[in-house]
Amino acid sequence: MIKRKRLKRKISSKKPSKTPEDKGAPIHVAVIPDGNRRWARKRGFSPWIGHQSGMNNLEKLLEKAMDLGVKCFTFWGASQDNLTKRPKREVNFLYKVFDRQIRKALNDKRIEKNKVKVNFFGRWKDFFPKNTQVAIHQLTKKTRTFNKHVLTFLLAYNGTDEMINCVEEISKKGIKKVSKDTIKNHLWTKDLPPVDLVIRTGCEEDPHMSAGFMMWDTAYSQLYFTKTLFPAFTPKEFEKIIKNFSKRERRMGK
Repeated sequence: MIKRKRLKRKISSKKPSKTPEDKGAPIHVAVIPDGNRRWARKRGFSPWIGHQSGMNNLEKLLEKAMDLGVKCFTFWGASQDNLTKRPKREVNFLYKVFDRQIRKALNDKRIEKNKVKVNFFGRWKDFFPKNTQVAIHQLTKKTRTFNKHVLTFLLAYNGTDEMINCVEEISKKGIKKVSKDTIKNHLWTKDLPPVDLVIRTGCEEDPHMSAGFMMWDTAYSQLYFTKTLFPAFTPKEFEKIIKNFSKRERRMGK
């Protein structure tokens, strides 16, 4: 498990960005990438073009996150509702987008150079094609010993499912006395630190959370909502948000 007090904010051999590491860069950032389909529609494209553009943009954001000193980056790739309530053609394309990205990551030298551990949480085994599942297993196995950075994909993920699964696992073990540690240790995200900052893109006049998103890990998170649709969400805006976070006072209930 990652222990917050031992985390080092030094990220790579590159010179740090203008946002210095000693001014409160968040350890764990979670992104809800809303707006792919709206971005595509505004340009007269099919919805799946938005998904591909969003995935291309993700790579740029990950580079910026490492430069800024963010150790853990969590990306909500798809909820169960996304996979069950949207047109089959769009969902199949979404599967292909992730399949290509995962296979690309398998051969990406940056993963090894920066020692990025890659996680996949959610019910992806129940929804994603078998060939993609194989690629997921290969990538997690290849990166499981890396510990400098952590990249987590939430696929077929709903926070309510994670909590239900947690309760079921505790019940199966016959644990009678339940503490905060008991719950954390039975979550899919048990090895991740709490989320410091949640960024949701594509918000118009409706800033909100969805499907109990990481409800346990975001109990004390700072929130940032932007109208920018995810494919247009630039590393520059991401850096601006990180700077905003560094100036906030986190009272943690005090």
